[in-house]
Amino acid sequence: MGKAKIKLDKDLMDKVKKYAEISGYSSSEEFITHCLEKEIAKLEESDSEEEIKKRLKGLGYIS
Repeated sequence: MGKAKIKLDKDLMDKVKKYAEISGYSSSEEFITHCLEKEIAKLEESDSEEEIKKRLKGLGYIS
C-alpha cells in the first residue's frame, strides 16, 4: 500500500495526537486511518449517491 501526504490544520493535528495517544493507537497516522476507514464504511452502507451527499452535507463536509 502506498502512502500519501495530507495537510491538516495545526489545531486539528494537536487533537489527533491527543486522542490517538488516549485511545492507545501506536501513531497519529494509525488513528487517522482508522477514523477514515470507519467513515468510509458508513458511506458505503448508503443506498444511493444522493443519500451519501445528504450525509456529507449533514456532517458539514460539502455544501
